[in-house]
This record gives sequence, C-alpha cells and structure tokens, in this order.
Amino acid sequence: MSEDRITQRIVTVVMVVIAALAFVFSFGNVWALALRLGVPAPIAPLIAPMVDLSVVGLLVALRYLSLRGVPPEQMTAATRLMHVSGLLTLALNIAEPLAAGHYGRASVDAVAPLLLLGWGTVGPQLLRSFHTVTADETAPAPTADTQPAPQPTPAATPAPAAPVASIAAPAVKVPEPLLTEARSIASTHHAEHGEPITAAQLKRRLGIGLPMATALHAAL
Repeated sequence: MSEDRITQRIVTVVMVVIAALAFVFSFGNVWALALRLGVPAPIAPLIAPMVDLSVVGLLVALRYLSLRGVPPEQMTAATRLMHVSGLLTLALNIAEPLAAGHYGRASVDAVAPLLLLGWGTVGPQLLRSFHTVTADETAPAPTADTQPAPQPTPAATPAPAAPVASIAAPAVKVPEPLLTEARSIASTHHAEHGEPITAAQLKRRLGIGLPMATALHAAL
C-alpha cells in the first residue's frame, strides 16, 4: 500500500474514533439531561443518536468529497451543518453536569465534542491537501517532441533553409517479467482507485525510468 493511502486511512480512522467516542460520551449525558428536563423515558435515549448520527453522516460525506478534490466552497453548507451538530453535541454533553454543579465533569465531557468539532474542520482540509499532493506527484511531466530550430545566420545572399529532420527515439524493449508485474500493479490500482494507472505511477511503483514506464503503460 502506498504511503499516501496509509496516511489517508490513518486520518480517517482518527476521525471515526473521535466520532465514536463523542457518541459514547454524549449518549449517557443526553439521556440523563432529557430525564432531568421531563422528557418521557421512551424518547429520552433517542435524542443523542439523532445528533451523533448527523455528525457521523456529515464526516463520511466530507471525507468522500475531500478525497476527490472537491473545493471547500462547494461544501460550505455541509461544513456549517457539521459545526452546528458539533456545537449541539457539546451543549448537550455539558448541560446536565453544569445544571448539577459538577464543573469538573463538565470539563471532561467537553473534551470529545471539542475534538470532534476540530477534526470536523481540520480532517477534510488534510484529506484535500493529500489529494492535491498525490495529483501533483502522479501528473506526467511535459516532454518536448522537437527542439527549437537554430536562428539562421545573416548572409549576404539568402539561401533556402534546409529541412530539419526529426530524430526518432529508439523503441524501448519491454521484458516480459516486467510487463507481467506491471499488469498486476495496474490491476490492483484499478481495483483500489477505480481508475487506470498512469505511466508516472508505474515509474514510482516499479522504480524504473520514465521511458520504460511509458513503454509498459502503452503495452498495457
């Protein structure tokens, strides 16, 4: 697995763990708050999951869009709803301890919602940055097919310019074992990303030169 995929998965796991911890903390706190406020017992345990599931759904959606390079201005509404849901989680978590005068417990119960708010903002930004870095690394470098013709030297009598013959690069011979390995890597890449592998990605994965990677990509 490539380094960028490992990093993205670590960030995703951290976001999921924070969301799960916020759910565990808030479930009991909101249940106790609802009972204190006179909410019927069958309804009281349903309040916390509504808020927490909204946070989880928005985290999943923002992660998906961020990994595909969607700019933040197109996710403004989802980001705002994420912040509102996080603030609701924070308020519901600390309301019952504050009402009971347990300020130390309120501080502890605020940790998970605050981290959830932070990761809800920073997590998608990190994933978007990873996507940009990966796209820049995998973009093929531009190559020049022809070199600029030299400027003619002024002469007393103009002479017709001789045509410049293009020099064709020799074809790169692709070894069969290397082609087999490239096919395996291309198949795995397509299964993981849902898109064909590029010549630059083959170059990095196989540790070969760009001409050989280009020849392998053409043979695939």
